[in-house]
Amino acid sequence: MTNDNNPSGDPWRKPQNSPPDLDQLIKSMINRLKSVLPGGQWGGIKFVLLVILIVVTGWHSVYTVPSDSVAVVLRFGKYVGQTTPGLHFKFPFFIDVVRVVPVKRQLKQEFGFLTRNTADRVVSSRNSDMEETIRKFNSQNETQMVTGDLNAALVEWVVQYRISDPVKYLFEVRQPGETLRYVSESIMREVVGDRTVDEVITIGRQEIEFIALLKMQETSTKYAMGLSIDQVQLKNINPPNQVQESFNEVNQAQQEKEKLINEARRDYNKVIPLAEGEKDQRIREADGYRLRRVNEALGDTARFNVMLSEYLNAPEVTKRRIYIETMQKALPHVKQKIIWDSEVNGVLPFLDLNKKVNMPDGK
Repeated sequence: MTNDNNPSGDPWRKPQNSPPDLDQLIKSMINRLKSVLPGGQWGGIKFVLLVILIVVTGWHSVYTVPSDSVAVVLRFGKYVGQTTPGLHFKFPFFIDVVRVVPVKRQLKQEFGFLTRNTADRVVSSRNSDMEETIRKFNSQNETQMVTGDLNAALVEWVVQYRISDPVKYLFEVRQPGETLRYVSESIMREVVGDRTVDEVITIGRQEIEFIALLKMQETSTKYAMGLSIDQVQLKNINPPNQVQESFNEVNQAQQEKEKLINEARRDYNKVIPLAEGEKDQRIREADGYRLRRVNEALGDTARFNVMLSEYLNAPEVTKRRIYIETMQKALPHVKQKIIWDSEVNGVLPFLDLNKKVNMPDGK
């Protein structure tokens, strides 16, 4: 079977309507370019170099500033201004040098420990790997501090800051990140050295953070570092490893002491208010009894005075009335009553009203 494009049927023969080879296409384009350009082959090389030069110049003339940063432009090493986020142009070939500073980013420095893959890393001219190695090497020395009562403590803390003035940050202080690190360590040692180990580990953390923050802000302003210290936060505070066991025993004893004190206060708060309540109740009962007795005495006195005045007016009538009233009160409580007549010599028969009498007919 033969192909229309290859009438001979030779499989190794190139078809008549097949596309040209890539090598031939490139060679033909180069030949046409040489024929168009003046100067032959040397003119083509010049044209290629000119195109490369234009591309490199354009590449070095454009730069981009991220949204959280500003760019400081240096022309022949002299500061000429700042540029905002976005796409900008500059003079190429190191005439203008642009240094991008993250002014809106929250940066932090860690003391005594190192968090890996942290975006908020301090901006420094040192190599990051070298800086990480140095931090690991010096982390233990940074945390070792002496307290005011001559005890040792391992203090870990974090300083969070922002770059407030890019010009001062770049040109006023050499290596401002490292300078801030030395300042922070010095101030933290000063603040910790003014307090006891118990205050540093337990109740004095917030005060230490506040005072250290104020001192760091004051020092950074004094040194014109172009930094704004936002926060100082204490992390882990522990005694040295050599005395860790003894310190834990002391803490356990203090916790046991606090537990017993709290239990005693609980019993105190339970018993004392109850006794106070009973005392107040007894006092109120005594006051009530006193008022009742006084009022009863005053009433008896008033009644006696009234009775005395009536007696003085009519003695016989008053005597008889008092007698009758007294008998009315006394006789109901007497079970056996005997009426005696002085004129009768014998015993006067009497009718026992309290005795039950069986009447005839069962009545």
